[in-house]
Amino acid sequence: MDTIVTAILLGIVEGLTEFLPVSSTGHLILATELFGYDPHQWAMFNVVIQLGAILAVVVQYWRTFWAVGMGLMRLEPISLRFLRNLLAAFIPSAILGLLLKDQIDMMLGSPMIVCWALVIGGVAILVIEKHAKTGELTGIGQLPLRQALGVGLAQCVSMIPGVSRSGATIMGALAMGIERRTAAEFSFFLASPTMLGATTLELIDNREAVMAGTLGVGWSEIAVGFVVSFVVALAVIRLFVAYVSRSGFKPFAWYRIVAGAAAIIWLSLR
Repeated sequence: MDTIVTAILLGIVEGLTEFLPVSSTGHLILATELFGYDPHQWAMFNVVIQLGAILAVVVQYWRTFWAVGMGLMRLEPISLRFLRNLLAAFIPSAILGLLLKDQIDMMLGSPMIVCWALVIGGVAILVIEKHAKTGELTGIGQLPLRQALGVGLAQCVSMIPGVSRSGATIMGALAMGIERRTAAEFSFFLASPTMLGATTLELIDNREAVMAGTLGVGWSEIAVGFVVSFVVALAVIRLFVAYVSRSGFKPFAWYRIVAGAAAIIWLSLR
């Protein structure tokens, strides 16, 4: 397959799945098996195109970022609580990610783990959707610290490939009574430091290849994947918040179950 075509396909996969509760990492791992490309050659590409998805969050919510930034300069309580909650949710996964990086990298090489995580995660979404008591619409800066920390602890589960970072954080938020729209937007904002931290760590670990220009694929493929990931992720963010506010997460749960089960059968018969 042509490398530019592969870059476009992977950019679409990343943009579509990063902010949906279906696991972008899991889909990229399964895409490796489906498209038949060398995962080591494209490993850095898969990391860098996540920055396109991060940029989509910044563009979509630039007014919020600006307001919070100005509020922090004026030491406004609501902006300080927004930052506090974001840090409280980010720190648990940052610490655990550093401590368990080798174990996480080992799991990333197992497509079957992804498949079972998709199925189990889908069942978990159905259970939480049925029993969670949703609170009133509120802002991230208005959430109590315990809820923000709880979302951060839930995010740690997403270190298992196939679990889904957005799925873990959103479902964790719903389980604690946070309203759907707030839960989704909290997940989007939390993605920025989390994904930026993961990307920075990966770039540091591969700094020699970066400096030597031996990333596995060319910068043109990386640029194409970045742009495609950004455009698709921006569209997904806008549609996703509106959809889940009305209809909930059950369709994504059933998608996970069906896709995971189909992938288990496919991998078993190869």
